[in-house]
Amino acid sequence: MSTPIRVDADVKLDSKILTDVAEALEPHADQMFKQRKGHWIAIVELAHVERTEPGPDEDKNPSVKVRITDLEIAPNAEWELTLRQLLRDLYRERTSDGTFDEHAA
Repeated sequence: MSTPIRVDADVKLDSKILTDVAEALEPHADQMFKQRKGHWIAIVELAHVERTEPGPDEDKNPSVKVRITDLEIAPNAEWELTLRQLLRDLYRERTSDGTFDEHAA
């Protein structure tokens, strides 16, 4: 099995907001407006939109642009706790390679 080639690409977030995503954000808009330093936890789906490969003489990283295609924001404290635990679990899974936690995740 061959090792995939790693590309040091920049990730850019497309600013276009799809209708379904806007509808998921709408119930939270008032609270987001009022809480300038607020945080909201959500489940997000991203889709590939664009890939840019600089020419051989350009001093730029390749980049990929992604768009939020689906989004659900935790509606209450119970869901926030559940999603935060999932975030911790996913983080541990992503960072545990080569650590004692590697097989516990």
